[in-house]
Parts: sequence; structure tokens; C-alpha cells
Amino acid sequence: MTKPLASSSRRSTPEAPDPRVLRCVRQAALAGLALVLVWPAARGHSTWIGWMPLWLLGMPLSAWWALYRFRLPAAWRNRHAKPRKRGPQATRGRRPARRRLPQAA
Repeated sequence: MTKPLASSSRRSTPEAPDPRVLRCVRQAALAGLALVLVWPAARGHSTWIGWMPLWLLGMPLSAWWALYRFRLPAAWRNRHAKPRKRGPQATRGRRPARRRLPQAA
């Protein structure tokens, strides 16, 4: 008998992307980078497709990032996280009891 599938589509262990697709996307990004750096016309605007660096460099890089399921690099993951304080848990202070004045009848 087969096990039922988990209700969540995300898995706890990250999968590595297919190396063939990764190689193609990496080569497209590097070729786009070379074109943008070397050929001045690749830094311009085309009437058919728009801004050339977006299509030559930006889209292959975003596809490369999407293959890794939009994870951040390890150096950036906890860059701005504050370190946790190590110590006893804070407790609420007691208020001093209010004195009641005797009420007149």
C-alpha cells in the first residue's frame, strides 16, 4: 500500500535542480553578461523586445535563482537577525496594592 502524500507541496529537504537545465541557464546568463559587457549595442533598447540587458542578463539570472526555489545565499540568510539574549525569561513586575479608602455609608 502506498503512503498518502503530504498536504503541503513544500518538502523539508531542498532539492537540487536538474543539472542539464542548470547548465543551460548558467551558460545563457554568462553569454548575456559577456554580450552586455563587450557589445555596446547590447546595452541599449530594442523596439521589438525592449531593454536588452533585461533579456540578456536579468531574465537568465532570475531563472537561475528560480531553479533554486528563490532561496537566498547562505551569507545573506541571517544577515540582519539580531542575536537572541541568553538569560532568564522576563517576568511581569507586581504592582503595589492600592489602598482603599473607607467608604461612608
